[in-house]
Amino acid sequence: MNAPSSSYRSGFACFVGRPNAGKSTLTNALVGTKVAITSDRPQTTRHTVRGIVHRPDAQLVLVDTPGLHKPRTLLGERLNDLVRTTWAEVDVIGFCLPADQKIGPGDKFIAKEIAGIKKTPKVAIVTKTDLVDSKRLAEQLIAIHQLGIELGFEWAEIIPVSAVGDKQVELVADLLTKLLPEGDQLYPDGDLTDEPEQIMVAELIREAALEGVRDELPHSLAVVVEEMLPREGRPADRPLLDIHANVYVERQSQKAIVIGAKGSRLKHVGSTARKHIEALLGTPVYLDLHVKVAKDWQRDPKQLRKLGF
Repeated sequence: MNAPSSSYRSGFACFVGRPNAGKSTLTNALVGTKVAITSDRPQTTRHTVRGIVHRPDAQLVLVDTPGLHKPRTLLGERLNDLVRTTWAEVDVIGFCLPADQKIGPGDKFIAKEIAGIKKTPKVAIVTKTDLVDSKRLAEQLIAIHQLGIELGFEWAEIIPVSAVGDKQVELVADLLTKLLPEGDQLYPDGDLTDEPEQIMVAELIREAALEGVRDELPHSLAVVVEEMLPREGRPADRPLLDIHANVYVERQSQKAIVIGAKGSRLKHVGSTARKHIEALLGTPVYLDLHVKVAKDWQRDPKQLRKLGF
């Protein structure tokens, strides 16, 4: 590890915001690789995926939490508890608010929650600025400033950003870093995340399985990687990693959706996920996927534990 200079800073930041506010996209843009699962469906991040931004003068560890929401199931309640615990432990909170949507009840609900965490600096990050004109953006910036005043706190910064267009992503890193405490490096150079590889692989499979499915699947889909083993007897210069994973849904009808006609959809899911996994692990992969029904697993504590929640 580098010997940090006297002004080296390191610490944790987390992005909050209602589902689909651009948190994962921003995490990926900052880290420069795909670590958080991004999807245009709300509620896809389930694990605290940490992205690590390495800079000469600092190390910023991004903690990605599920979106806070009004829970309807036991899984929902557990996710909310996880969120609040995370918020209490980080050095800076980045609140993502999309530029193209007016501040709504969901945003106010979250703002009120973070207003209660007194000591932690809060940065408002206005995402998706590429979708609006300058007049709309100015209105949003004023509304966000106002929101802080109403709740009795002042934003440490308000930053407009487009992670997709890379606009000001570097600035977000600069400003977040400035708010971190001085301290030593927390992770070795080159680490991008501290997620166990199996969890990241499961997330990539889950992301591929959700792609293009426009019905009620997102919450009903869990992926468990049963094993990841190097194939025996392969020459050293041609390794192959065998990955066996189960995709769990809650109902038979959902199983049919994931598999598709004559297995066509599952095949597509497998090849999409395999490409991302190979890019992540840097090795060729054989991916064996099975779809299983775990009836109403979101409401069953025993099944939740088994599926890692």
